[in-house]
This record gives sequence, structure tokens and C-alpha cells, in this order.
Amino acid sequence: MKIASRRQREVPMSSDRQANSSPRIRKVALPSTIGPTLLKRNFTSHVAAKKRRDFDPHAFLATISEGRKLLLFPKKEGIFAQGDAADAVFYVQTGKVKLSVASKTGKEATIGILGEGEFFGEGSLAGQALRMGSATAIMDCAVLRIEKKAMMAVLHQEHKFSDMFVAYLLARNIRYEEDLVDQLFNSSEKRLARVLLLLAHFGKEGKQEVAIPKISQETLAEMVGTTRSRVSFFMNRFRELGFIDYHAGDVLQVHSSLLNIVLHD
Repeated sequence: MKIASRRQREVPMSSDRQANSSPRIRKVALPSTIGPTLLKRNFTSHVAAKKRRDFDPHAFLATISEGRKLLLFPKKEGIFAQGDAADAVFYVQTGKVKLSVASKTGKEATIGILGEGEFFGEGSLAGQALRMGSATAIMDCAVLRIEKKAMMAVLHQEHKFSDMFVAYLLARNIRYEEDLVDQLFNSSEKRLARVLLLLAHFGKEGKQEVAIPKISQETLAEMVGTTRSRVSFFMNRFRELGFIDYHAGDVLQVHSSLLNIVLHD
């Protein structure tokens, strides 16, 4: 028996049929609470991202908030003492601060004079439990106290701030190395001249101070590593040569010509 093979013909669909055969999309009504929630979440994320982009380290250091408070210290008042708990970092907004360390026998040495825009007490960030030295205001000061937890948080979250802080620490480390070389190889006269120039911020663009608060000769002697009598001798010599001037009040004027002492071999 012959079985006739039948070939199926493909019949093209009409455009109306194609439209009717496409799967229907069912519209499901979403709960009314989802829309506002998503909007709120997106808005919060946008604000947080914008806040990170707009972060200003200088504004952070000029304002108070949770974990940051402004402290005012009159001249000669202690900010913290050697042996105190190391639980915060400090930032000088105005004034000058003396850092010193004392031996068990009571001998004291000044290790630095800090001014506006400088940090101190950062040893707390490296696991230092107690202060290894003391900080004292040598003139009326406004100091921002930043709790350790708040400081660690901003260092991790804000790259602009961490970059600025690391750059400051590196610059100060270089300064300490220069101090060591100065102490080892230069005369007490050159060391004193260098200290006065550093206090006046010579060599720092936009920060030069022709007139600086008068510092006691005892403090200068501790910084230079010599006796008070030698400091007195050199200060009188500098004044006679016109390198420095004493003015009424607690102001010492340092002239750029003092560089001649440092550069002269």
C-alpha cells in the first residue's frame, strides 16, 4: 500500500494574529510602602556619597562634633602630662604648644614647639597607652581634641584626611632627622639660629611669621641642647648684628638675615 507523504506547509501568520499570540504581561500592583522605602534608601545613599566627595579636612579640623571638642588653654597651662592616659589626638587651631619630656631625676628637655595647623599626641593611634611626654601652652591656645575612636574612623573613611595626616607625619619625621644631624654636627650658635628660623616658619610657603611669641631662654636652651648662659650670649650677639629684635610685650622679631649664621661655614 502506498503511503503518500504529505508535506506540511508553513502558513505565515497575519500581523493581527502575531499580536494576539504574544504573551500577555500582567500588571501586578506593588504595595504602596515599597516605593517610598526605595526612594528613601537611594536618597540616603546619594547624600552619603556626596558627603564623602565633599569632605573637607580643614573644615573637619575647624568644627566640633561627636568625638571632637574645642579646648582653650591660657599661657603656661598644661594640656596633658607625662604618664596621662593616651586616648586622644590634638590639633592646634591657634597659639603655640611646647612638647617636653622629663627624666626620672627631674631633668626636663623640650623636644618641640608646635604652632597653628600641627598635630600632637598621635602616639595614642599606635597603641601608646600612656603619654611619653607633656604638652604645655606657651601662649593662649585653642586646641581641638579628637578622641582616638573618632580619629581612627575618619582616617579609615576619608582618604583626603588620611593623605593630609600621613604627609604631616612624614614632614615632621624629616624635621626630627634634621634636628638629629643638627645636634651632632653643628655648633650651638647654628642650632640656636635654626631653632629661631623654624619658629618663624622661614622656608614654609605662606606661613612665615616675622614676629613670634617670646620664648624663655631656658626653653631655647633645652631645644638647642646647651646652657642658658650660651643662649643669652648668642641672642645678644644676634640682636647686635641686626638678626633679631625685641619689641614691647612678648614678641621677638626674626629677620631672614639670620640665615647667614646657618649657612656660614
